[in-house]
Amino acid sequence: MEDTVVLYPSQGHLSSMLELGKLILKHRPSVSVTFVMSNPSTELVSANPFITFIPLPEVSLPTPITSFLDLVASFFEIPKLNNPDLHQTLSSLSASSNIKALIIDFFCSPAFEFLSSRLDIPIYYFNSSGACGLSMFLYMPTLDKNTTESLKDLDILVEVPGAPKVPSKDIPPVLCDRSHRVYQYFVDTGKQMFRSAGVVVNTFESLEPNACKAIQERKCIPNEPLPPLFCVGPLAITGESRKENECLTWLDSQPSRSVLYLCFGSMGVLSSSQLKEMAIGLEKSGVRFLWAVRAPKEDGQTQARKTGSIATEPCLESIFPEGFLDRTKDRGFIVKSWAPQLAILNHGSVGGFVTHCGWKSILEAVCAGVPMLGWPLYAEQKMNSVFLVEEMKVGLAVKLADEDDFVSAAELEERVTELMNSKKGEALRERVKALREAAVVAKSEGGSTYVAMERLVESFK
Repeated sequence: MEDTVVLYPSQGHLSSMLELGKLILKHRPSVSVTFVMSNPSTELVSANPFITFIPLPEVSLPTPITSFLDLVASFFEIPKLNNPDLHQTLSSLSASSNIKALIIDFFCSPAFEFLSSRLDIPIYYFNSSGACGLSMFLYMPTLDKNTTESLKDLDILVEVPGAPKVPSKDIPPVLCDRSHRVYQYFVDTGKQMFRSAGVVVNTFESLEPNACKAIQERKCIPNEPLPPLFCVGPLAITGESRKENECLTWLDSQPSRSVLYLCFGSMGVLSSSQLKEMAIGLEKSGVRFLWAVRAPKEDGQTQARKTGSIATEPCLESIFPEGFLDRTKDRGFIVKSWAPQLAILNHGSVGGFVTHCGWKSILEAVCAGVPMLGWPLYAEQKMNSVFLVEEMKVGLAVKLADEDDFVSAAELEERVTELMNSKKGEALRERVKALREAAVVAKSEGGSTYVAMERLVESFK
């Protein structure tokens, strides 16, 4: 029978797991790779002809989502509802293939307990974020045991082995409220990782040396068995061909490393007052900029109520200060909604990146050698911003107002100037340039990522 490795992604981490699947095929061409997931699109299947996709039936949550914590809880609960179908799918696949391993996304952890007692298949965890974030998740059962209070009720610095100290207010909300069911999902997942066949993490050792070392030395999981750690990142898509785009043509005419790129991800939506404040700060900074602007929260919510979809095309004239677009037309370029981020970051004219601190964006910037200005919005991004500045040392962070996370024009102007036109900014640029080269070395034959991938595929016995 054919040897196969099965990957079980959550929707938000599909691209990273696809890159992992391609690496498995590269390191072990003799095995096949199968993805089990809900509704793989025709485009996805046709774009990945060497990977098999098996669809799972759609499932519906029994209760409505009324908060952000409910939303994150649903990321665990949907896979839980899928457990019987997943079990049936893997049982059927076992009749024709020798399943060497099942790699499940962090949010698919309900499958671990369910399948461990029913199928004799080694189960690995995939953590799409970095080693600092992983150290936090692995340490959660210890934090849970050491206190009876919720982090949201404390004003402390949270200490996790291998990671910088993080203010409790910057810990992801899902880890801060013991009364919500999502908190227990994360604690349980941390415990299950101890018992897995291994943990695959999207980072490379020289990017987060302290966190990698702490995990490998069992400091994050005292008194528990240590699962093998495989640092196989950066799982960033690289080498795609440039497609013509108006913003890239504009970048072609700008001086080297002179442009600041601003983008807050596909879910990053700011208020109209914040967008206006940003425009003021950017104009005062005098820096050249390429800015991906989404419709503000207010417009998006209004549009969603009317049509059932979020508005993505902003009305720039109604958002920005009067005359802003005209005054900055010679040094600024606005992209409405989507921008080709990889091509932008890898363009020679780009010298800085204002980011929401999503892990995928951080890795893409590191691989492009572009220093960052962290402006976190939600989920684990505030924690990532701390790691970005303190552990990886590849960026600065804006100061968020305590009450509403608002960033003033003066604050943005100062931080942008520091990133783009100061000795400190130049030092960050040299640091991230060195890490870009380190990422290339890590993925080359004999490098840490290459060796980790070899160890991973060799463990598929």
